[in-house]
Amino acid sequence: MVKTALQLVDEHGVQAFSLRMLADSLGSGTATLYRHFAGKDEILAHIVDRVLGEPDLDGLDGLDTWQETLTTMANRLYEALRRHPAVIPSLMAQIPVGPNGLAQRERVLRTLLDRGLPAAFAARAFTAVGHYVIGFTAQQHGPAAADPAAAPQLASFYRHLEADAYPALTRTADALTAVPLAEEFHFGLNCFITGLTQHASQG
Repeated sequence: MVKTALQLVDEHGVQAFSLRMLADSLGSGTATLYRHFAGKDEILAHIVDRVLGEPDLDGLDGLDTWQETLTTMANRLYEALRRHPAVIPSLMAQIPVGPNGLAQRERVLRTLLDRGLPAAFAARAFTAVGHYVIGFTAQQHGPAAADPAAAPQLASFYRHLEADAYPALTRTADALTAVPLAEEFHFGLNCFITGLTQHASQG
């Protein structure tokens, strides 16, 4: 049932998704769904939890450093959210406390603590990296994301600005618009991890 609901959200988006749509897809009635869920919000919470259960974090215990742990978590969460960008608004609208969300948070935090991070820093690092992943994915892949095909037009617009008024924009026009999203994500993540490492060494 939740699997079907996720497929419908992937295809139609959160706003268009409804209990009637899910019931029709299942060949059932909305009354049957109400025996399992209080309403649309509860179904969306289960959908979010299902997506959070997709990243495979079983190999975290074999990693040597907390930096590798955070990087692995971030990359795998990013890939899961890229597969289901329509779910991102629902993820951002709630604190995920379903079984998958709790299990993934417990696994990552436990690994960070086992690698020697103090509890307060582990919590803040985990939260900060998670927010980076969700925010980047929402902006670049979510329902309101700009069309990547528009990049050449945007680059041309920057290049044709008045150079005296916008010297930096005209100079960096191609660089601003030509970096693949995956490369941009990994660059930002690396900067994030580097900053956390420096912060940890000072504390």
